Amino acid sequence: MKHKILVATTNPGKTKELSQMLAELAGQIEWLSLRDFPNAQEVEEDGATFAENAAKKALGYAKQTGLWTIADDSGLVIDTLNGLPGVFSARFAAEENEKLSRHEQDLKNNRKVLSLLKNIPQQQRAARFVCCMCLANPQEILIQTEGKIEGQIIDTPLGDNGFGYDPLFYVPSLGKTTAQLNSEHKNSISHRGQAVQQLKPLLKKLLQSS
Repeated sequence: MKHKILVATTNPGKTKELSQMLAELAGQIEWLSLRDFPNAQEVEEDGATFAENAAKKALGYAKQTGLWTIADDSGLVIDTLNGLPGVFSARFAAEENEKLSRHEQDLKNNRKVLSLLKNIPQQQRAARFVCCMCLANPQEILIQTEGKIEGQIIDTPLGDNGFGYDPLFYVPSLGKTTAQLNSEHKNSISHRGQAVQQLKPLLKKLLQSS
């Protein structure tokens, strides 16, 4: 019998991405998302760190559903901005009660980042994407992992195979932004991809013992 695991998101793309990265466990897992639990109460992401938010979401939804739950929190950290946008990455330029599509919010966030970096030279624009991932049951956190990818923020968006800050996030070792990478390459090196790769053997071990 397959083990039901909830991915704490309503984004079907995110659930699909995770299931693809963990494809070798497909025979053991039935993936569910928050779309399968329309009455679940939203868990507020008010932690000071990515790790706190991931743990809070994983535990919060596990307690509500009784299922093992995977949650992550991720974002962009820019050194010269003292770590901003950080945990506020998704809503960095948001205004209260503002109704924008995901794409419109991404564009607004990117414009705000570029305005804050306007007089900062390229060599001082070091940044990284960070992803913290947690697996919890209703009682406790079972697994915690973290992935990072280092880069720089550029002025001109490049590439269209990404979202969020991808078009501005340039990886010098690749000579490309993360929005210029195909999905397979991006998943193999991204902050989320790294967090999932660390999670995989630990989850496999849990499944074998459960």
